[in-house]
Amino acid sequence: MAIESRNPFNDEVLKTFEEETDKEIVGKIDLAESTCTDWKTSNFTHRKELMLKTAVLLRNRKEEYASLMTMEMGKAKREAIGEIEKCALACDYYAENAEKFLSEKKLKVPEGEAYIAHDPIGIVLVVMPWNFPFWQVFRFAAPNLMAGNVGLLKHASNVPQCALAIQEVFEDAGFPKGCFQTLLVSSSKVNMILDDKRVKAATLTGSEGAGSKVAERAGKNLKKTVLELGGSDPFIVLKDADIKEAAKTGAKARMINNGQSCIAAKRFILEESIADDFLSIFKKEFENIKIGDPSSDDFDYGSMAREDLAKELEEQVRKSVDKGAKLLIGGKRDKAFFDPTILTDVKPEMPAYEEELFGPVAIVLIAKDEKHAIELANDSRFGLGGSLWSKDIDKAKKLVREVESGAVYINKLMASHPAVPFGGVKMSGYGRELSEMGIKEFVNQKSVWIA
Repeated sequence: MAIESRNPFNDEVLKTFEEETDKEIVGKIDLAESTCTDWKTSNFTHRKELMLKTAVLLRNRKEEYASLMTMEMGKAKREAIGEIEKCALACDYYAENAEKFLSEKKLKVPEGEAYIAHDPIGIVLVVMPWNFPFWQVFRFAAPNLMAGNVGLLKHASNVPQCALAIQEVFEDAGFPKGCFQTLLVSSSKVNMILDDKRVKAATLTGSEGAGSKVAERAGKNLKKTVLELGGSDPFIVLKDADIKEAAKTGAKARMINNGQSCIAAKRFILEESIADDFLSIFKKEFENIKIGDPSSDDFDYGSMAREDLAKELEEQVRKSVDKGAKLLIGGKRDKAFFDPTILTDVKPEMPAYEEELFGPVAIVLIAKDEKHAIELANDSRFGLGGSLWSKDIDKAKKLVREVESGAVYINKLMASHPAVPFGGVKMSGYGRELSEMGIKEFVNQKSVWIA
């Protein structure tokens, strides 16, 4: 099977790769295992030096790597550059903090001395999506390489050049070959990799379907998983919010990466007394968005990552409109391009209410009051992120505790940061990435008690 790198802006095939054979996969697992034997006993000073070099290389090559993202999945060039800079930030963060995070933690015991030691577990399978092709990988790789683990990356099949570039940057920084390897394979090879006893765990960012399959196979082999799956994040605007700021930020929160983000704001839940004012500003922000060549600074966004994804989104919008939803703006598709869209009058049993819309479509829900707003926010099978807007911070702090989500930001655009734990609840997955919590997901937290 050939793996294609195809530009969604003009449908040009950039490069093709042959899928690796079973023998080649086993060879890479062999290399990962032999490398891990030495890497897990390396010291933090050495790991830190290499991780800081990685950050330097990322910043030096940001134009090159950003162009790869723009060509392979259509990311706007300015956002792609920001993504590389964020990867470098994660490398710096874990280079400086990993040793502290994984230091021995003393325990209070009735006699003797006790502590928790943090030991690497070994090879981790890394299954990643196309929408943030560098950042999704680095938020695993930076903490886990610093922890003494090694990674095997099975990236999305439409970003093979990005996948190879990630392996390249680690090796160019001086990490031993085998510390982080890319596998150019289809999803059909994942079970084979999970069944290998030398692979100790898996992490996946992707769809519910993909996550459940990986979790099932890993569970059969009694291997730990961390899953970051879909989201339909609520953007709750209460009547006492700064409406102008909320509306302007809301448009950015929906459109980041052309709406193709698991933590993009998707459901705009507005108290009815301020709904018209919010939507007036919100609509103008959408009208001002320029769609075109993502490599040009003249445009805000390009196409979606693939035409089939745009068709799927078009169908979700069409079915919702057929059931009574109204188009405030947008709704049209041209190949992989999809107009920025706002849907109102969205009700239960519509795809726009029940499903994740992974593209530039905002869903508007009207709440009678703040209690109803929280009920609407929680009426979803997803629970990844969200935000709540109110000038009454004490009230907002209480309300966010009622939102069923892995994260809720107050008066702030929802975005990941190396210092803040990231992950979801319900059908959005389990486990945490980033921060001190993230680096401890794939280590053996070993109890030691000395008499």
